[in-house]
Amino acid sequence: MAHFAKIGKGNVVEDIIVISNEDALTEQAGKDFIKRTYNDNSLWLQTSYNTKAGVHLLGGTPFRMNYAEIDGTYDEGRDAFIPFKEFPSFVFDEETCTWNPPIDLPSDSDTVKYVWDEVVMNWRVYGS
Repeated sequence: MAHFAKIGKGNVVEDIIVISNEDALTEQAGKDFIKRTYNDNSLWLQTSYNTKAGVHLLGGTPFRMNYAEIDGTYDEGRDAFIPFKEFPSFVFDEETCTWNPPIDLPSDSDTVKYVWDEVVMNWRVYGS
């Protein structure tokens, strides 16, 4: 399946749709299919469901740094999808085109679930 993101005002991602690979043998073919099928002249860009932080999760070639998400943005200069900035304190990582908390996740996060607490600007145990 091929995933396409609708880019709106301010390069904000407004929608994401999935079409068959047969209708999107190339990105342009997918765009043409969307225009023809939905009578939509908006800007649609292909996005890779398997790409996150510049890495293809299945070992393939990463595409546009991240899978597009609603309310995220498309950065033309980087040709990258940038996720929505969840908290004001998060810092942009130029290498991965992601937003990260200003403090690393605690080292025991593989066994303890943490959530970011913007009020105290630190991690707290989920549910506490």
